Amino acid sequence: MTGAGAYAAADAPVPPRWAVRADAVLGRLVEIPAALLVVAEMVVLFAGVVARYVLDSPLVWSDELASMLFLWLAMLGSVVALRRGEHMRMTALVGRVGPRTRGFLEVVAIAVPLAFLALIIVPGVRFAAGEGFVTTPALQIPGSWPAAAFPVGAVLMLLVALLRLARVGNWRLVAGAGLLVGGIMLAFVAAAPLLQPLGNLNLVIFFVVLVAAMVLGAVPIAFAFGLATFGYLGLTTHVPSMVLVGRMNEGMSQLILLAVPLFVILGMLMEMTGIARAMVQFLVCLLGHVRGGLFYVLVGAMYLVSGISGSKAADMAAIAPVLFPEMKARGARPGELLALLAATGAQTETIPPSLVLITIGSVTGVSIAALFTGGLLPGLLLGLVLCLVVRMRLRGETAEALPPRAPWPVIGRSFVIALPGLALPFVVRYAVISGATTATEVSVVGVVYSVLVGLLVYRRFDWRAVMPMLVETAALSGAILIIIGAATGMSWALTQSGFSQQLAATMAALPGGKASFLAVSIIAFVVLGSVLEGIPSIVLFGPLLFPIARSLGINEVHYAIVVVLAMGVGLFSPPFGVGYYSACAVSRIHPDAGLKPIFRYLVALVLGLLVIAAVPWFSTGFLG
Repeated sequence: MTGAGAYAAADAPVPPRWAVRADAVLGRLVEIPAALLVVAEMVVLFAGVVARYVLDSPLVWSDELASMLFLWLAMLGSVVALRRGEHMRMTALVGRVGPRTRGFLEVVAIAVPLAFLALIIVPGVRFAAGEGFVTTPALQIPGSWPAAAFPVGAVLMLLVALLRLARVGNWRLVAGAGLLVGGIMLAFVAAAPLLQPLGNLNLVIFFVVLVAAMVLGAVPIAFAFGLATFGYLGLTTHVPSMVLVGRMNEGMSQLILLAVPLFVILGMLMEMTGIARAMVQFLVCLLGHVRGGLFYVLVGAMYLVSGISGSKAADMAAIAPVLFPEMKARGARPGELLALLAATGAQTETIPPSLVLITIGSVTGVSIAALFTGGLLPGLLLGLVLCLVVRMRLRGETAEALPPRAPWPVIGRSFVIALPGLALPFVVRYAVISGATTATEVSVVGVVYSVLVGLLVYRRFDWRAVMPMLVETAALSGAILIIIGAATGMSWALTQSGFSQQLAATMAALPGGKASFLAVSIIAFVVLGSVLEGIPSIVLFGPLLFPIARSLGINEVHYAIVVVLAMGVGLFSPPFGVGYYSACAVSRIHPDAGLKPIFRYLVALVLGLLVIAAVPWFSTGFLG
């Protein structure tokens, strides 16, 4: 089962042949342009690097074109992911009910996205039409061209959802799911006059109760967020629905997120060309005789590559395909791997060059250089805490059969073979530090490096695997990006509600001075991190809370590190943390598998965070 679970209803009849054929044709029509868009993004970004760094003649239009194509890639990738049933969702509760109930809920999980898509298409068309009056600065192209990606993608996903319902084959289930979803929506519409006077209590109704019900009912996360936000804005405010489309477009088209698909395909290339195998073989020779050695390698590898792309999803995509196959072969449980991968994503939020730290510096005036210096030691401390949890966990398990320590000549030979792969993180980091590439462009440098190493050094490159890799990259990217887009829309709705100002005022009035303010900040940002991306949270609350921290005598760098780590814990905490589902998507592991083991790591991270909050030296000791 994929990270999203299968959509087919339990014990469903044989699907109609016409629906199967139509689905296959639609899939081919979408997969080919989605794959070509991945290639186009790589070509555009690499051309920008060569033009600027080699030819000293920057292409002023490269970033703009890449951003436009990226929105189309995100939407078409979402279509491919929906067709494959790869959108992230939580099925822990659904998996425990009887077959009939489970089959019904599986159909509901198709009906809810269908309802959201049906509602959002018209606002999407209006938004695209409105963008036609805007001309892009570099290419002088109407803004409707990139904006059209959203309604086109929504229509295609609507067709995919309809075909999936047709393939269920049991029209009683389909009718029942339609009546349930439609009845609940009509009930909310009828209750609109009662909801409007409730004020911010509606935030609880829509973003806690309704989202929780959908998530626990196995509705894909992105569509749960989107439908709840659409309902909140449409029934309790006077905000036009196309504003939500604009915010989702904005969230999905951030240029820094281009690193996500490129690092995904980088991981696939490393595996296909033999780079990953050579690296893993060296690590096995070096640490294979140590019990749980590759778990420690996972923590250290995430620390090493973190921040290269500016995206935790991209960082995880660079590491998981390299280490997970060997770790699974050595007996590691998938849920344990997922839990540790997500926990390391939270742990490395402060490792420079962190996009969140850069954002804090830009919106609060805190020195970015100081933030970079202050983030290193806390990240290392939490990494050691995670390694301690791994060690304690391994004590309670049956001893694994470990090979003998490899002789030094064998280690040396495996090191030489793996050297091109081991050099990749340093090549990538040098490209950023030297100014040759941006944090986004550096991922395509890694892709080109991997292709050259595969062709010239290892002489392994399967051209037949390229197309499936491109399609898989598009699907995985779409599954991640539409969650980010929906979360961006939700964060904007929270902003408009005035919730952020109320929270800041309440925190400023707390008794207890520094200690209580830090404690409440940790709790607040863990919660905020679970429903918002780090950057929207910082833009929203940073200018409000940092002056309060300063007035209480809290060092701004120390407060920033505490806030970022707290958001990281929330971001990777199920059932709402978007980062957790990104880890599921990258690792191809079902979300349910990591539910139990991840809480051990989260508890350890929280304890480590409390130590960092209580001892400012960890954040400020090297500031000079």
